[in-house]
Amino acid sequence: MGIFICPVCGKGLEIEANSYKCERGHSFDIARSGYVNLLLSKHIGKAVHGDNKLMVQARRDFLTKGYYSGLKDCLCELAVKYSCGPVILDAGCGEGYYTRAISEKFDKAEIASEIYGVDISKIAVEFASKSSKNISFAAASVFHLPVSDSSCDSLITLFSPYCGDEFRRVLRKDGIMIMAIPSADHLWEMKQKIYDVPYKNEVKPYELDGFELAEKRHIRYDIQLDSAEDIRALFSMTPYYYRTGKIQQERLYALDKLATTVDFELLVYRNK
Repeated sequence: MGIFICPVCGKGLEIEANSYKCERGHSFDIARSGYVNLLLSKHIGKAVHGDNKLMVQARRDFLTKGYYSGLKDCLCELAVKYSCGPVILDAGCGEGYYTRAISEKFDKAEIASEIYGVDISKIAVEFASKSSKNISFAAASVFHLPVSDSSCDSLITLFSPYCGDEFRRVLRKDGIMIMAIPSADHLWEMKQKIYDVPYKNEVKPYELDGFELAEKRHIRYDIQLDSAEDIRALFSMTPYYYRTGKIQQERLYALDKLATTVDFELLVYRNK
């Protein structure tokens, strides 16, 4: 029995044939690609929109070219360093690029792992499950995780909405949460191309209720994008994609080359 629970009644789910079923008879079919949809309509806010197919494909293509490999490698290093048990949940896993990397890192290090990923975008988890058959994926909201209490040894949250109550609930005592956030200069040169008056990212205080900060890593380097396709893919991965008007977007879309800074912080917390 894994960590997934019924989103209707909260009972544990077990796989029977091609479905996840709970003791009260609620059933959720496993898609052909391998993921299960545990997302209830009442858990989808009016302003929440999962990534569409084009956005998921663009992000997958961008990431597989290695532009964010510095972040991926550091994340995997920290995941192994702070490993405190086999069960790892990637909350907001997208198309599974980082989830897959962690799984491969644990396999290479010969460390037992049981890895799960959830994302609100059914299209994203479909992509993820097609390329990661040894990872269990579900469509779900991070604000209503269909995951049993204290069942996770580690939780990964990368540029996803933060839901402290849910994350503390599913993590065991002294479990580890690894969070990625953009630092002050992230994509600074790209923002200079878009905005008349660009602004630096605000890095908020690291303190989080119920968590103890164990380590922080600052990851900063420059990337060179040599195609309009990669520039658009990067842009579609950012909040600026939704916050800019046509004029600002056209400024960026006119470029076929872009050098910009990537500036991340990886924060490791222990569940108190």
